[in-house]
Amino acid sequence: MEQEATISVSGNVVNCRGVWTLANLPELERHSGRLRWPDAPDVICDVGEVTAMDTGGALLLQRSINGLRQMGRTVTLQGLKPEFAELVRLVETRAPLNHTAGRRRRRWEEQVARTVRGRKEAVVDGLGFLGETVVTLGRALLRPKSIRWRALLRIVEVDGVRALPITGLLTFLVGVVIAYQGAEQLRKFGTNIFIVDLVGISLVREIAPLIVAILIAGRSGSAYAAEIGTMKVTEELDAVRTLGISPIDLLVLPRAFALVIALPLLTVYADVLGVFGGMLIASSQLNVSLTEFVARFEEAVAVRHFLIGLAKAPFFAMIIALVGCYQGFRIRGGVDDVGRHTTISVVQSIFLVIVFDSICSVLTNWWDL
Repeated sequence: MEQEATISVSGNVVNCRGVWTLANLPELERHSGRLRWPDAPDVICDVGEVTAMDTGGALLLQRSINGLRQMGRTVTLQGLKPEFAELVRLVETRAPLNHTAGRRRRRWEEQVARTVRGRKEAVVDGLGFLGETVVTLGRALLRPKSIRWRALLRIVEVDGVRALPITGLLTFLVGVVIAYQGAEQLRKFGTNIFIVDLVGISLVREIAPLIVAILIAGRSGSAYAAEIGTMKVTEELDAVRTLGISPIDLLVLPRAFALVIALPLLTVYADVLGVFGGMLIASSQLNVSLTEFVARFEEAVAVRHFLIGLAKAPFFAMIIALVGCYQGFRIRGGVDDVGRHTTISVVQSIFLVIVFDSICSVLTNWWDL
């Protein structure tokens, strides 16, 4: 008849007896669960009377020893038979790896949970900010006198007028590049005049509004996040709220209105300079004179292309202004947090602008515009 397996405590000695195999593990675990482990700092684990042991028994023994060590006890294994020693050593070397894997798994799960909570809080905060801004915007439109026109005009100057050089230069060069690359292909087929279609439609409808929006996102959106974040770090926003002034009225609306005014104007300016750059390349590389270019432009580039590109600009402006201001309000720490959220504002603005532009392209294609 197979001998039973037992575990008992006598003073500072833990006595293990019998057959420590997988079949007896449930009984052994019940016994160990009812035990009152020794309080002594030094504990002896006597396994001299263990007659049989497999991997399951060795694992339970190692788990019991580790439990005592975690309670601050020093455990000495006594009477271990040579035939069982290798099995116990094998389990002992594997057990820390399993424990480490468990800790890594728990840390990964905790990190995922924290990330999900953080994203959820960000979405809730973003929706709250958007709702408050929309309500304040509607109230301002009903009462135009409440808009801070002086601050708005100053922002138009800073973010619109002062952006003319870099915007004009970049779109001019983009027009040059598009025309130059197109010229190489059109020359092969003798269709030089179609350079006007390529430059005109691509720039006016898609590229110029997108380039301007990306430039303003990097130039102005980051500035909004940094300015509002600095005000929050220096507790100026707390002082504004103490005076009974809404930060949305003071900081967000002037910037949003200013970009809505400035971005369409910058887009028209970019259209002109981009097409002019393409015109110069068409004249020098494809022998398309300026007169021929203008005549073909009027024929090939419909007004709807210009209007579609121009209609995107106010939406781009609202995206850039709201994302920049929102990231500024999200700043909680010091100057490091200001830099981090400033970077986030630029990345999110450009991403959302491109997503919105892609959606508009799909919709206009469906509607045959």
